[in-house]
Amino acid sequence: MKILLKAFRNGLGAIIALISWLIPVGKVKRSEEEQKSVDAQTENIELYQFFGCPFCIKTRRAIRRLNLKITKQDAQDRKGAARAELIKETGGHQVPCLKITENGKVEWMHETSDIIAYLDKRFGQKN
Repeated sequence: MKILLKAFRNGLGAIIALISWLIPVGKVKRSEEEQKSVDAQTENIELYQFFGCPFCIKTRRAIRRLNLKITKQDAQDRKGAARAELIKETGGHQVPCLKITENGKVEWMHETSDIIAYLDKRFGQKN
């Protein structure tokens, strides 16, 4: 029963991810110079995520909308290095989780709404 439930959850997650990928988002438009600056700022930001997780999908959509080049780490693989690092550094495997490395310090941010608010504040269009 447990295997069947896991297969159902993974299949449903894949369908949700496909639908999300097919539905376009209005991307933030920046000048080439502004985009290069943003790209440089995102070099040290990583998203630890599961492919079919609805909260991760929501976070990835926000990243796509903001036109950010953020490295995505697959934390779903139980034997993978990304999952091991996430558990070691945060004490669990809750995703999505944003790893922000700046000025020699690492901050781990959980909660979809907090991650999206942070990204919007830092990289969203300024009025």
